[in-house]
Amino acid sequence: MKQSGAIHAQIRRDIEARIMSGEWQPGERIPYEHQLMASYGCSRMTVNRALRALIDAGLLESRRRAGTIVSRPRIQRAALEIPDIRDEVAGQGEEYRLDLDRRDIRAATAEDRRLLQIDDGEVLALECRHHAGGRAFALERRLINLAAVPEAAGVDFAVEPPGSWLLAHVPWTEAEHRITAVNAGAKELVALGIAAGAACMALERWTWRGEERITYARQVYPGDRYALVARFRP
Repeated sequence: MKQSGAIHAQIRRDIEARIMSGEWQPGERIPYEHQLMASYGCSRMTVNRALRALIDAGLLESRRRAGTIVSRPRIQRAALEIPDIRDEVAGQGEEYRLDLDRRDIRAATAEDRRLLQIDDGEVLALECRHHAGGRAFALERRLINLAAVPEAAGVDFAVEPPGSWLLAHVPWTEAEHRITAVNAGAKELVALGIAAGAACMALERWTWRGEERITYARQVYPGDRYALVARFRP
């Protein structure tokens, strides 16, 4: 017989999967607690624990008389949606390729802790290059908080772009972008095949699930190969 902790984790995973797949849309009421109790053969306390964790993470909201509903993502839209580089390249009609240059699982360094706003724990550190049509398109450095996303440790990011995998498998509730202009340094010169000092665009991104930071990414694009375009209405 499964222990309540295992059932609690299964309920949470199942609900997250249904939200990510679009089966349960923002604003939609999920099954009542007594229905989940019957489905999983568990106590109300176990169901409540799973739902409370999802509410704390910002994926669900509890409303009087309406029950528990799927939350709407809170995105800082002044900085754009979260893009999928692989989809961006394909949308331009170019062939996409990924090179994973570095992959480390390590105890969080002082810099990791600052960027992810964590006290300790392990992180997955990745460095990769995205290519479009045979040319380097972006250089990416990424940190994934393994306490928030432990399954990332088992993913082959030499095959699946980290951003694509995270968007498809990890629910998030809030994001922040920081966009700056930088001049190419030694690393960008080699990785992107551009001249020293060439103009580049750096895009930094943080994503959260509730109060918990999931990932930090810094992507550097050659200035002559990338543009941010956004269409607005009042």
